[in-house]
Amino acid sequence: MLVDSYSRVVDYLRISVTERCNFRCQYCMPEKPFSWTPRENLLSFEELFQFVKVAIDEGVNKIRITGGEPLLREDLDRFIAMIYNYKNDIDLAMTTNGYLLPNTAQKLKDAGLKRINVSLDSLQKETAWRVAQKDVLDHIIDGIETALKVGLKVKINVVPMRGINDTELLDILKYGKERDIPVRYIEYMENSFAKSDLKGLKSSDILELIRAEYSFEDEGIEKGSPSHYYRMKDGYRFGIIEPHRDDFCTHCNRIRLTAEGYLIPCLYFDEAMSIKDAIRDGDIEKATDVLREVVRDKPEKNRWNESDESSRAFYETGG
Repeated sequence: MLVDSYSRVVDYLRISVTERCNFRCQYCMPEKPFSWTPRENLLSFEELFQFVKVAIDEGVNKIRITGGEPLLREDLDRFIAMIYNYKNDIDLAMTTNGYLLPNTAQKLKDAGLKRINVSLDSLQKETAWRVAQKDVLDHIIDGIETALKVGLKVKINVVPMRGINDTELLDILKYGKERDIPVRYIEYMENSFAKSDLKGLKSSDILELIRAEYSFEDEGIEKGSPSHYYRMKDGYRFGIIEPHRDDFCTHCNRIRLTAEGYLIPCLYFDEAMSIKDAIRDGDIEKATDVLREVVRDKPEKNRWNESDESSRAFYETGG
């Protein structure tokens, strides 16, 4: 079991398999050129899997595949199958923008993927284009419907932004509700790579909008999840992720691994340790030591109180 110095059990590993993305979203990397890290700088799926085995053996029981956009990494289903075949009861999930899901959902399900979170920031084509700087909506909707059809569990992620999609939050909630898909509103996380004039909505603003049409009860923060959930009278649940809350980090159980082999203890910290050399040298003992050290040094809280924005590129760590 992995336990940090604040007695939090760390059992959740998020793996960014690529920093590349086919969107240029306002809140992530709107001005980043379309480029990619040289292949030789990335850990291969076989190398990533060597570390995944270490993490599982040390107590990790939940793994989420992220990016960039993870489906841009060729043969991703092969990597997912490696993990599933090693421990088929692990909670194996992925976060995606959904654009490539129509042609990949079945392969991902067959490989062992259980759940996906899909970013859906608008149901209006022009607004979706404005957010992603690309004509994306039809592909995203098709991806969601295909994922449901093949039997993947789906959640929808929304970043509410003032003057952009703030008038659509109820429409997206209704879309999810009609399909029994939980919608999670994510408070905009300030970072130096986002559009400079972007303003997000806080949880109180979001709840006020929803309360105008629906009654709901507060269920609190779900164990093992960053989401604060609310339940409507008919049983439907939606969530809000509030990274600015003082207690957001209290039960954090996550660490992150980048495609280049950097193990990161906290999304809003720049500190990281590399497992690349240990894995490429076949030194599993050293890789295990790095994992334990990163967990031990996991900070108590993120640094929002120290800075208004992060210099961490979320497209490298999956947010």
